[in-house]
Order: sequence, then structure tokens, then C-alpha cells
Amino acid sequence: MITLTLSELARAVGGEVLLAPGDTLDTVVSGAVDTDSRLIGPGSIFVAKPGEQTDGHLFVDAAAAAGAVVAIVEHPVESSVASAASAAAEPRSVLTQIVVRDAVEALADLAREVVARVRSGGDLRIVGITGSNGKTTTKNLLARILEPEGETVSPKASFNNEVGAPLTMLRVTEATRYLVSEFGASAPGEIARLAGLVEPDVGVVLMVGMAHAGGFGGIEATLAAKSELVRALHRGGLAVLNADDARVASMAPIASERDAAVRWFGRGGGVDGRGVDVRADDVEVSASGTTCVVTADGVSATLRLRVLGEHHVMNALAAIATATALGVSLADCIERLEAVEIAERWRMQPLGSERVRIINDAYNASPDSMAAALRTLAQITGPGERTVAVLGAMSELGEYAEDEHDRVGLLAVRLGIQRIVVVGAGARRMFLEAVAQGSWDGEAIYFETADEAYDYLMTELRDGDRVLVKSSNSAGLRFLGDRLGESFS
Repeated sequence: MITLTLSELARAVGGEVLLAPGDTLDTVVSGAVDTDSRLIGPGSIFVAKPGEQTDGHLFVDAAAAAGAVVAIVEHPVESSVASAASAAAEPRSVLTQIVVRDAVEALADLAREVVARVRSGGDLRIVGITGSNGKTTTKNLLARILEPEGETVSPKASFNNEVGAPLTMLRVTEATRYLVSEFGASAPGEIARLAGLVEPDVGVVLMVGMAHAGGFGGIEATLAAKSELVRALHRGGLAVLNADDARVASMAPIASERDAAVRWFGRGGGVDGRGVDVRADDVEVSASGTTCVVTADGVSATLRLRVLGEHHVMNALAAIATATALGVSLADCIERLEAVEIAERWRMQPLGSERVRIINDAYNASPDSMAAALRTLAQITGPGERTVAVLGAMSELGEYAEDEHDRVGLLAVRLGIQRIVVVGAGARRMFLEAVAQGSWDGEAIYFETADEAYDYLMTELRDGDRVLVKSSNSAGLRFLGDRLGESFS
């Protein structure tokens, strides 16, 4: 984080300062900000956030012991260290506390202030990314392109919510050239709130699909929510839009309201034939990755993407469209993307060996990403090899859950997946649909737990199998994928 005095910090979050001995309002702080006391280091600022499982106020002492110099709290916390010393001396706090009404809102306010200061005094460019699928992969690909150009801050893992996004923003310094923010949401208004903290110079919208549709209340409500990023653009900025998705394409007039230009990416000419600025042709998929010809503003080059899955071509196009708009050459984009082996752990991550290849894609799942992963499995499996899909539940679909799980079971059968292993009660509809479609002679099997599925797979898998493990994070199958990967490494 940038350097602030305690007075400036308190003013940014609208809090009351309770000074520890030795501190004054002019004391300077510049350490990292975190809500997890286990990640606190010397000079850090600890935000004591109440949570569903525990309360950050219980860990103020732990944060202080780890080196925190300030705690942002919702009520004063008397240190147990100070209490123990009070028999012989006056009680005291071991670190300065800033008391606020709401710790999460204070975190957002601090992020807004820090980014605004850096932006006003330097050359910071801010990119925001949203979409029903592909945010984390696109964020990682774009960061890899931009990092050689200058100091780049991007989210760890999927830090894209009301806590993770501000924590990412607070990592900027006066030397930061690019801030890449990922904006996720499970309800209307969340993207507007997060993107509104920084008003991105560039807003990237990947797709509008069924992910989180249960929370939004349907696909049109999802469209409205994803549009919030374009509405939050810095005036005169740039919207990078998927020309192949009609719902994303419909956001172009919103960009005009912000006096923002539109840059299109896609696999074809766009849903209305308008053409695209960055496109991919001659796409070929294999077990080692995807090859295509990328054309950006009339310049063409071959991209050999090692990240598995044809669907990642669109994520690469979005990253290229953004980076070239920021001044990076297409040749540099291609060179840096070709060095990326996996987008993120548990996202189309190759494990195992050539004998039994495991693809662990169980960090997240939606109907769109589930379909893309199954198609990839079918595409990369060659003659004499066998397709095995280990599938778990897709979360946050609400009233659409049963129908969407049915569709996945149907698709797996139509793609000719030879073994369909369904795990967990939330995914049982996939199994029932697969059986209804003809996979009743051992091709489809159901297990209540991942341990049961593991025991079965250890006896069932054989040389030449290509195994996809796919589910939402909450289903926990990513750990099953790791176990299988280790067993067949």
C-alpha cells in the first residue's frame, strides 16, 4: 500500500483513532492490508472483519503479534496482553485501532482513496474484467502480458468479491502501472459497487451465461448485472466486448453513454456482422493445447496456447484485445501467452501422466463451463483412448438447477463420453439423465461421496484414459482431482 499517516488513514475510512503508546496522528504506515491474521506481517494493517464462521476482532492480538501496527475495528478491542499487564500498570492497547461503523465498507473506502491517490499522481491504468465464465483465466493471461511492461497488480486466485477486490486494489503503489481487477457477483449491484471504487479505464465483458443465475433471478437480470461494469467505466474509457455474445454486444450503447470506445473480440464477424478488432481463425484443439491464427487490427500471427480447452481462445482474445489497446504489440502478446502452461490451479489443470491423464477443472462450474470442459475432453481424446467424466454439482443456479444438471447429463451422452461418474446428491440429476439417455449398462455410475468415487476410479481407470474432473468449488471435487493426479503421476 502507499504511505499514509494515521490521520489520513482514519479520514479515508471515516473512523475514530485510538492511539497506542508511541504513536501519533502523524505516524506513517505503508504495510500490506489484510483481513486474515495468518497473513499479517510486520507493518501491516489488519481489518477485523466479522464473518459467518468467526469474528476478526478475536484475532487482533494475533495480528499484533505478527507485526500489525494498525487494526481497523468495529468496536475497541482490549488486548489480552494489555489486560495481563494491567495489574502492575495502566491497561493499554498493543497497537493503534481505528474504530469504524462497518469494517468491510471501511476496506472499500480505503481502496478507493489509495487508488485515487496513485491515479492522480502517476500513470496507473485500471482494467476491470467480468463475465459469467473465464474471469480468472483472462485476468491471469492479461497480467502475464502486462507484467513485462511495468509493475502490474492483479488478484490472487479469484479475489473478486467485496473483500477480495479491495484487498487487490490496496496492493498498488506509486510505481504500479497496471491494476487488473476481477469483478464477480452473485446479486445485482455488487459489480457496480466494486467497479465504482476505481472507475476502470478499460472494462472487459467476456460472456453472459447461467452462472449465478439463481442469485440474479434469471439470464436478463444477469445481463443487467454484468452491464454494471460498462456503466462504471471512467468517462472516455474503453469497453472490450465479446462480439459473439448477443447479450454482451448489447452493452455497446451503454459504453456510448460513458463516452467510451468499444473494442470487439470474437471468433467470427460478430452476432450482427459488424466485424471484430481481434479475432481467431483456424482453431485446432489437441491434448497439448490449442492453436489458432489471431488477427488484431489487421495484423496476423499464430498462437500456440498451452492452456487446455478451445473455450480459452476467447479468453486469450479478450486479453490480447485489451493489451494491444494499451500499447502492447501483438507479437509480444503472443510470445507471453505461449509461455503460460496453466491458467490457474484447478482450472483445466493437467495432472497424472501420459498413461492416465487427469484434467482437474473443479474450482468452479456453470452450465457453460461444464459444456466447454466436456467438449474439450471429447476433442483431446484420440483413437484407442477412453473418455471419463467425473462430475459434481453446479452451485448457485436456484430454480434452474434441475434443468441445467439434466442438460449436462444429456450432453455427456451425446458427446459419447464413455464413463460418466457422478458424485454427490446435488449432481444426481446428471446421472439420472445419462441413464435415461441410454447410459445404463455401466457407462454411468453414481456415488454419494468423493471417497467412494476415488475407490471406484482406482480400480476402473486404465492406460489411455483421459479423465475430466469438473464441479463447482462447493462440491469439493478439486481435491479428488488432486488425489487422482498424484496416484497416476
